[in-house]
Amino acid sequence: MLQQSIAIGPMGFSLHQLIIGLAFLLALLAGALIGQRHRVSVSDTLFTVLFVAIIAARLVFVARYWGEYEGVLDRLDIRDGGFDIVGGLVAALGYAAWALWRSPRQRIPLSGALLVGGLTWGLIAGGSLLIEQQSRPLPDVALTTRDGAPTTLAQLAEQQQQPMVVNLWASWCPPCIREMPVFEDAQQAEQDITFVFVNQGESAQQIEAFMNQHAFSLENVWQDPNNALGQATGAHAMPTTLYYNAEGQLVNTHFGELSRATLTQGLERLR
Repeated sequence: MLQQSIAIGPMGFSLHQLIIGLAFLLALLAGALIGQRHRVSVSDTLFTVLFVAIIAARLVFVARYWGEYEGVLDRLDIRDGGFDIVGGLVAALGYAAWALWRSPRQRIPLSGALLVGGLTWGLIAGGSLLIEQQSRPLPDVALTTRDGAPTTLAQLAEQQQQPMVVNLWASWCPPCIREMPVFEDAQQAEQDITFVFVNQGESAQQIEAFMNQHAFSLENVWQDPNNALGQATGAHAMPTTLYYNAEGQLVNTHFGELSRATLTQGLERLR
């Protein structure tokens, strides 16, 4: 649920990103209200806490998957969504503790702001995680192969009897195009995992032209002309990648572009 996406015009956001944004805005509001009473501003400190969290989360993730990146620019490219939440939280709390110790005047408003933001994020994200732990099987959606044969994800899962990665994509989506070579390599290397690429809303002719144009060699490229799978899974922006275990239960979702590092992280949960 946290990685379900929402499209706002040409941009897409995951629910988790929106929750973090809401928690930060409420923290700013609480800090401003409490700080007004104590005649001290904590907004700059809160922005620094957020900045430290983002930088640390990225650095920890890159350190964990260092060998999956090809160069410095790839490691700096945050479009793959590679962040280590625990690392970011530890760094943010460490900086917040140092700020509270350094500036006694900020202690009350900053503590109040952090408490409001933390509770907002924890309660909403925690509740969503509890819901995600409930059974979420493969959606029963009618799809079509490139040969025009009707099929479903459940049918393929029954045949393969192994974990499945389902990528929702479209030919007009630049991040989808950029991540295709990563999936192409993974499909050839990971023989114990089934990869399925479900096109959203385009015709068979458009899919065929796209594959020929980019010379992609992918198996299980399917058609979903009515975006039924996206609606069933809450993926309203692309690309979105769904990870199902061998029992056909959803265990992870990644919204946005994947790199080799973030794909490796996702596959770890399937083993």
